[in-house]
Amino acid sequence: MVKLSAIQLSSAANVETNLAKIAELLSKITASQEDVQHLVVLPECCLYFGSKDSEQLDLAIASATGNDLCLALGELAKKFKVYLVAGTIPILSTSSTKFTNSSCVFNPEGELIGQYDKIHLFDVNVSDSTKSYCESRYTQAGKEISMVNTEFANIGLSVCFDLRFPNLFQQLSIAGADIITVPSAFTRVTGKAHWQTLLQARAIENQVYIVAAGQEGVHENGRETWGHSMIINPWGEIEQSIETGEGYISIDYHSEELTRIRQSMPLNSPLNK
Repeated sequence: MVKLSAIQLSSAANVETNLAKIAELLSKITASQEDVQHLVVLPECCLYFGSKDSEQLDLAIASATGNDLCLALGELAKKFKVYLVAGTIPILSTSSTKFTNSSCVFNPEGELIGQYDKIHLFDVNVSDSTKSYCESRYTQAGKEISMVNTEFANIGLSVCFDLRFPNLFQQLSIAGADIITVPSAFTRVTGKAHWQTLLQARAIENQVYIVAAGQEGVHENGRETWGHSMIINPWGEIEQSIETGEGYISIDYHSEELTRIRQSMPLNSPLNK
């Protein structure tokens, strides 16, 4: 049996606080379940959120030498024996003046088996308390899609604002993705307007499971995030969701259902590419 889970957080600007919360929720997800493989997705900025963007760069610089953030997340994956899509963490870029907003994937042995650097950066104006967002000021955009192959499914990686760019999801689908993960920190304004619609559209268009884990609440810097984490099946149905607060959702992964939907309505044929 394979279970897909999304963890919803209201992350603080403190790594240890966030690690403790993640460990607590992982313990609940994996409690009393033998012979179960777990894929668990964390939100964007899972280890540090709610401060100035420049502090993300400071964190990337401080943790670069010992790879501290990756080591801590790998230890959690190993301790709880899960495949962990660790939302995103800041990783110092080669220029050393910016960081990549990177989704890192760890196997149940705690090994880093995949990384995706967010391609589409959030440089927008929103009618909320923050008003203007300029992620590119400190963040280096990624250049390539990324997928992780496991024994039970191919997992395509995306991050938050990528959700508005269907071509990225189509590329992952063509590459063979069965599940696409969407760690996010959607604003409350844009989330209320578009989050669910976009998630369901990406699931339907690409006939994949979507596992979307979000930040939620009012954070230390006043930023408001939407939450509403959800897991959607390849037919576009919301199987589980959590609207507000911290917590998690889980569903059983059915590869045979994925196959049935794709065979009954072929979309990824050569003529449709």
